[in-house]
Amino acid sequence: MAASSSHYDVIIIGAGAAGLMCAATAGYRGRKVLVVDHANKPGKKILMSGGGRCNFTNLNSTPANFLSDNPHYCISALKRYTPQDFLELVDRHGVEHEEKAPGQLFCKTSAKDILNVLLTECEWAGAEIRMATSVTQVQLSGTGYKLKTSSGSLSCESLVVACGGLSIPTMGATGFGYELAKQLGLSVLPTRAGLVPFTLHPELKQQLAPLSGVSCPVDAHCQNQHFREPILVTHRGLSGPSMLQISSYWQPGDDIHINLLPAQRIQEDLFALRKAKPQSTLAQYLNQHLPKRFAQAFNELQGWSRPLQEYRNIELEQVAETLRNWTVKPAGTEGYRTAEVTLGGVDTRQLSSKTMAVLEQPNLYFIGEVVDVTGHLGGHNFQWAWASGVAAGNAA
Repeated sequence: MAASSSHYDVIIIGAGAAGLMCAATAGYRGRKVLVVDHANKPGKKILMSGGGRCNFTNLNSTPANFLSDNPHYCISALKRYTPQDFLELVDRHGVEHEEKAPGQLFCKTSAKDILNVLLTECEWAGAEIRMATSVTQVQLSGTGYKLKTSSGSLSCESLVVACGGLSIPTMGATGFGYELAKQLGLSVLPTRAGLVPFTLHPELKQQLAPLSGVSCPVDAHCQNQHFREPILVTHRGLSGPSMLQISSYWQPGDDIHINLLPAQRIQEDLFALRKAKPQSTLAQYLNQHLPKRFAQAFNELQGWSRPLQEYRNIELEQVAETLRNWTVKPAGTEGYRTAEVTLGGVDTRQLSSKTMAVLEQPNLYFIGEVVDVTGHLGGHNFQWAWASGVAAGNAA
């Protein structure tokens, strides 16, 4: 859509969750707003998130659910725009949703519903969205900014950078936001893939191959963090919520400690079972508490074949320890190709926690995934997109 002029009050680079939220918020304040994005359609990551159903917030979201080198930074924005605030917006648009796990809200039908809420809000607020438009140059011009784009030159008073991280390049993700931040004099913390499946060394991968597709609830520990959620064995390695959560804390070379039976008092169980049914096996015990395929393969992996009466106390204690503390050393992660988020990014010490503006350049804003704030799995990253978008939209 051709613009009547090339000057805007606010230009937002990035038509994702944070950018669209910011555009609607600024538009409702009477600002003349333009959103530009190099992709052909807005909100691509929204559409693919949550298996196409979009886990759009988490009712239990708190600052403790976020990782950052500057952990207090996210508190202000999250307090001022809560999950309840976004839920009210969704309800106002009549979007049907459901709580799949405690606090995790998903669309009942399709992620398109959330994207349509944002696009409708932008339309009502008078914000213009221009897709298939690449930004090739950004320059400070007086108190505002000049942009060279593939659809001509533009200028604005306030510039908002909302172009996301490096995760899922097939969705159009690039490092543009980080490069632009550096070019404009900001420091960017090292980035890496977060909420991403692990790959395994060939030997363990081969041993676990029969378990591909099997999921079971575990308690996973790494770097003083633990998550009690399911693990999923895949043909490439380990995935599932517990592994994705731990991946945001894991460093190359770290072990992951997995309690396969977090609900059981394993040692007491085994001693009692040996007394009551001396002929029973460890395989039978595992079958009661783990998916059959997992129980069988793990039992074979450990070589546990004798009846319980043949195990001495110390051996059963070792068995219990193995089940309570199965230790895996991943080879690495699948990287940005499948990562849901990017850790690191624009150093938030340079930004106002109230408005997301750069302290030294008050008409320049960074929001969403491009900044060094990363949420846990389960709707927290969307809540950061909404909250940071609103914070900047109310100021830009």
